[in-house]
Amino acid sequence: MNEYFDTLETRAPALREQALLAALPGQVAHARTHAAYFAEALEDIDAGKIGSRDALAQLPVTRKSDLAAFQRRSPPLGGLNATPVSGLAHVYQSPGPIYEPDGRGSDWWRFARAMFAAGLRAGDLVYNTYSYHFTPAGMMIETGAARLGCCVFPAGVGQTELQLEAIRHLRPVAYAGTPSFLKILIEKSEAAGADISSIRRATLSGEALPPSLREWFNGKGITARQLYGTADLGLIAFESDAQAGLIVDENVLVELVEPGGTKPVAEGEVGEVVVTNFNPDYPLIRFATGDLSAVEAGISPCGRTNMRLKGWLGRADQTVKVRGMFVHPGQIGEIGRRYPELVRVRLRVEGRVGDDRMRLLCETTDAPPEGLAARVQETLRDVTRLRGEVDFVAAGSLPTDGKLVEDARAYD
Repeated sequence: MNEYFDTLETRAPALREQALLAALPGQVAHARTHAAYFAEALEDIDAGKIGSRDALAQLPVTRKSDLAAFQRRSPPLGGLNATPVSGLAHVYQSPGPIYEPDGRGSDWWRFARAMFAAGLRAGDLVYNTYSYHFTPAGMMIETGAARLGCCVFPAGVGQTELQLEAIRHLRPVAYAGTPSFLKILIEKSEAAGADISSIRRATLSGEALPPSLREWFNGKGITARQLYGTADLGLIAFESDAQAGLIVDENVLVELVEPGGTKPVAEGEVGEVVVTNFNPDYPLIRFATGDLSAVEAGISPCGRTNMRLKGWLGRADQTVKVRGMFVHPGQIGEIGRRYPELVRVRLRVEGRVGDDRMRLLCETTDAPPEGLAARVQETLRDVTRLRGEVDFVAAGSLPTDGKLVEDARAYD
């Protein structure tokens, strides 16, 4: 069995850096020539001179949190796409709303590398619980599995009893999805006496994986590995069996910058993950994900030589991920604007990762009219695509710190 996906993973770090920097000028020129947004953002840039990290750090940062506004101003994709929609395979929508392209190439999001590192091999049956509708997560796994030669059962989430029956019957060896849904499946199978012990590998994303939950999976005979990617960039980094940080993908250049800023942080400091990709369809130059991380020093014990990230260390803005879905402060503000009875709103995410709960706190000056809670709760679900509770509080009781979203979850 091959230990590595390809020889790129074990090349000398200096050779990798040289190759990435050599490709930078061409990608910057391509983005400026073919993507309207970058034609404006990089108008005064000499692409031929962007051949070092210092030069790259002088370019403007494009923030994921601004994409929805860009796309409203210049539909459908904000002018960031170099390939027109007519030349793409799919267009998806993530919460925000943010629309993302999918090109026609094989393994367009490059997830095969991460899935290989997680132990998946040709002929394996992968039980894919990511959605194939609206968001691209299901297709990310689908195309990565196809590149490896795996068979996929497109399960999605929900209908737990049917899911358990399908797993029992098909005997998949690998699970793809969020940690929380895998935990639900295991607990439901134990309660129902359903045998899903064929699952031995899990590729997990969309949520944090606390050490306690990883150990819980290990106790069930499942080796869990994390994948870190976004709908815009595809794969950013992944975990190997060494469990020693997240190894950066071979086809992206990652910087860590001052949260909310543009200047790279010092080695070892926590910074915002900023990524430049080399995708010709959707060339993202210095794309700020909003995620915080730090560099793990040295080379992974597994032998892969690329930069490693310490994992997810928080958000640079107020955006949070709940049950695999991003919730943006702009969505919460929109809910407040729809109801003049509400003075101020604040979403509080509580509990633990994998068992998180949303509560929308709503300030009112008078007693809320009958039925308002149910209407606001329905709007919360419509806007975020997630269930949450609604609590009314007295005017002036919420902090005046500008926050619309508060992440109060326990991460220990």
